[in-house]
Amino acid sequence: MEKAKMTVDKDFTIGVVDKRLYGSFIEHLGRAVYGGIYEPGHPTATEAGFRGDVLEMVKELQVPIVRYPGGNFVSGYNWEDSVGPVSERKRRLELAWRTIETNEFGFNEFVDWSKQANSEVMMAVNLGTRGVDAARNIVEYSNHPEGSYYSDLRIKHGYKEPHAIKTWCLGNEMDGPWQIGHKTAEEYGRIALEAAKVMKWTDPTIELVACGSSSLGMPSFPEWEATVLDHTYDHVEYLSLHQYYGNAEQDTPTFLARSLEMDRFIETVKATCDYIKAKKRSKKTMFLSFDEWNVWYHSNESDKKLDPWQIAPPQLEDVYNHEDALLVGCMLISMLKHADRVKMACLAQLVNVIAPIMTDNGGAAWRQTIFYPFMHASVFGRGTALVPLIQSPKYDTKQITDVPYLEGIAVHNEEQGEVTVFAVNRHLEESLPLEVDLRSFGKCQLIEHIVLESDDLKAANTAAQPNRVAPHNRGGAELSDTLITASLAKASWNVIRLKVQ
Repeated sequence: MEKAKMTVDKDFTIGVVDKRLYGSFIEHLGRAVYGGIYEPGHPTATEAGFRGDVLEMVKELQVPIVRYPGGNFVSGYNWEDSVGPVSERKRRLELAWRTIETNEFGFNEFVDWSKQANSEVMMAVNLGTRGVDAARNIVEYSNHPEGSYYSDLRIKHGYKEPHAIKTWCLGNEMDGPWQIGHKTAEEYGRIALEAAKVMKWTDPTIELVACGSSSLGMPSFPEWEATVLDHTYDHVEYLSLHQYYGNAEQDTPTFLARSLEMDRFIETVKATCDYIKAKKRSKKTMFLSFDEWNVWYHSNESDKKLDPWQIAPPQLEDVYNHEDALLVGCMLISMLKHADRVKMACLAQLVNVIAPIMTDNGGAAWRQTIFYPFMHASVFGRGTALVPLIQSPKYDTKQITDVPYLEGIAVHNEEQGEVTVFAVNRHLEESLPLEVDLRSFGKCQLIEHIVLESDDLKAANTAAQPNRVAPHNRGGAELSDTLITASLAKASWNVIRLKVQ
């Protein structure tokens, strides 16, 4: 097979990788909370009822921020139901996912869990059934020190110190007709603006995320973004993007090329933001929060068979296979290629619900295939993303043309004195010879070459076989001066780590 080449130069930078690019998401949906992060009585449970085995896996991922409590759930969320004595909390019909929400686990419990997970909170406010008043009140409850009704209520609930939550989402997917309280772009732009104003009047230190389109395929994209930003540009710091991909047609070459669509999605949103920047004669640059992304399609049919109004039913429990991990790796590379503008992102979700971590109620927890590329990027992808000059053989699919077999990028962690190359070989049948030219770095030392590979694209990890698909560090990359040579196994995710001397 024709050789692929990547050239990287430490002076040709894309941008600093914000650690929050490796965020995740917990929604009150399925078993994400109950049986996921929270299960009193589990053998590993903490005194607060948090699953200890799950906490340890979350710490492995080094997740710096977690979005909460939704998702579609937030558009019907009364935050007051989730605080105070558990015995006094109300059970509610949860209309987004047609379940019963007990509110046994609520806002303060999530803040406590996040601290134990070494993570910050990205809190969403309800702009579906609620609005400006509820938005300012929850910020007061969360962040005001004392001496007001809601801050004193927090203190009464046992939290003397403010939660000091910095990042807040102004609703969720408000362009979607499935959303409780769905709005037009004008309607949402107006309420988002007014909510943003009072939230920042309550706490001027917070930063806000406005809702962009809920997917690349929405008919209103990107007009929605332009209209919303027309209202909110001066009052928010981020605009959100959401995107999921699936392979229901079993067309793996196209599936693995979907990250090219993700690239175009990001570029279009950037261009729309910059159009509004120019229109407003603003000096401010709008950053992006890709706060929902993943593979999602395996569980669609089984979810249709679930009876409504259960408590924490097994919803959206995709069992991920090897090819899913490859696309997740490509999507991570896509976001790193846009690290100058994509400053936050949330793998949706974290436990049980389209998640890298799965559990059995009362039993074991295990790592899905997608756990590994996400962990590798989070742990080794900190620093500055470098422009990847790539030459690669290409292929065409029915839907996407000129797809490079090599997807790759490099990240320079100057503080640690390391360079990490992330690379995916999309070829399903052949290994890919690769050269990486690190000419500007001087003498380097190869640390390791990690590979995630499988002879079966559909191989998955389960409770019975938790390590069926797992990485190894026998990749075989070699380093001569500043030139890496490697053979990337067919359909593989690769992490090549170097020490800069």
